[in-house]
Amino acid sequence: MEALKTSNDVLFILLGAIMVLAMHAGFAFLELGTVRKKNQVNALVKILADFSVSSIAYFFIGYAIAYGTTFFADAGTLTQKSGYDLVKFFFLLTFAAAIPAIVSGGIAERARFNPQLAATFLVVGFVYPVFEGIAWNQAYGVQAWLKSVTGEEFHDFAGSVVVHAVGGWLGLIAVLQLGARRGRYSKDGGVAAHPPSSIPFLALGAWVLSVGWFGFNVMSAQTIDKISGLVAVNSLMAMVGGTLAALVAGRNDPGFVHNGPLAGLVAVCAGSDLMHPIGALFTGAIAGALFVFMFTLTQNRWKIDDVLGVWPLHGLCGAWGGLAAGIFGQKALGGVGGVSFLAQLLGTALGIIIAVIGGLLVYGLLKKFVGLRLDAEEEFNGADLSIHKISATPEREAGW
Repeated sequence: MEALKTSNDVLFILLGAIMVLAMHAGFAFLELGTVRKKNQVNALVKILADFSVSSIAYFFIGYAIAYGTTFFADAGTLTQKSGYDLVKFFFLLTFAAAIPAIVSGGIAERARFNPQLAATFLVVGFVYPVFEGIAWNQAYGVQAWLKSVTGEEFHDFAGSVVVHAVGGWLGLIAVLQLGARRGRYSKDGGVAAHPPSSIPFLALGAWVLSVGWFGFNVMSAQTIDKISGLVAVNSLMAMVGGTLAALVAGRNDPGFVHNGPLAGLVAVCAGSDLMHPIGALFTGAIAGALFVFMFTLTQNRWKIDDVLGVWPLHGLCGAWGGLAAGIFGQKALGGVGGVSFLAQLLGTALGIIIAVIGGLLVYGLLKKFVGLRLDAEEEFNGADLSIHKISATPEREAGW
């Protein structure tokens, strides 16, 4: 029976890893549909290349920093417990690789390719695992200290803060280091619109992400005996709440409508195992409205050219999710309990601090020594031709 349970656990977490791996296709198509046509090829290539670089960085460095585990034993040793430790790495890798996928959307259309791959290696290898280890592996005694001060540990079941807030705040730093796309804002204060190139592709990306998210959240249990239908229904309700709030707040704008479910899902990750479904609905709805309001504010008033709105979507909605777990997870609001709002506040703040410091170091040093931006001519021609020497939509086919 023990062998059967172990095999079931391997299959369970492997299916989760595959579902989250599929989410990276969602990241790719969400960015593909949002950027202009001259940058579509680059959007697709970045996500796949970033995932591959992330795999190397996390396998050799990041996973060891977060969990103290390496894979330098012989293959016979690695197959113990049906290879559970290996598929656990695979599952957690898909989370780690979401960080550069998040950043990619913010810096789209003007970032150089190789420096971004270098940033991916440094972030996934050295920055992200520090907070991952703190939140999910008791590293550095932070969780023990939080429990002694607040009565509870910081709770982030599926990564509202560990993955999304950290990725979103890293993305903000990268966007600020790069500066706005040329022509986006004029000296007289005007804002030039860069409309999405393909609403259907944007919608496809949002749907792929939304479906895969149920693996992201539910399979965070990591063993089949800990699976909870509550997590699945809470994810559903947050997705619905985010969609409807973005629909109303965004006045039927399809870009907001298709990012609304993602905002809700980002926010519910942390407390999806604690909240009542009605609490999850409110969490998602607040996140959907927050995204619409802050995306509009950052783009038009503050003139921060965050192309996909990764800071409002992941950075702010992820931080809200960390706090929401401490609110709607309380028994008084129908939650399971065992969570402290103060612990959630402190843990969320720590994640943001680590992301900001890490982002300033990684992107600041790369900007100083190798540069982050395409030059004016390359940006005008588009990343597809400038970097990959091919267009997504050639005007004429050879032979015609």
